[in-house]
Amino acid sequence: QVHVVESGGGLVQPGGSLRLSCVTSGGYFNIYDMGWYRQAPGNEREFVADITSGGNPNYADSVMGRFTISRDNAKNTAYLQMNSLKPEDTAVYYCNARRLWGSNAGNFWGQGTQVTVSS
Repeated sequence: QVHVVESGGGLVQPGGSLRLSCVTSGGYFNIYDMGWYRQAPGNEREFVADITSGGNPNYADSVMGRFTISRDNAKNTAYLQMNSLKPEDTAVYYCNARRLWGSNAGNFWGQGTQVTVSS
């Protein structure tokens, strides 16, 4: 069983920055695609960014140029650096570890971390 734990959320003013971390345990981190999703009250959970097991990143249009996803396989950790934050970025941010095929396939979610952007 893979366990996923996010941290780093908090309250920040518009234009500020936060760095989220996602630590995994109980699995083989290097085989998973890692992603960040977010959910605001009344909204569906939406894609923010992901990075494949091979290190290829993808971003939602709404965060392109402001957010950067990365991973450190030696630390079993994925990161989301968030710059130029906007009030519209306010949400609970969830980390996802996913492998869609083959041995050790699975789809695992963390408990979420709150990000609030407000003056």
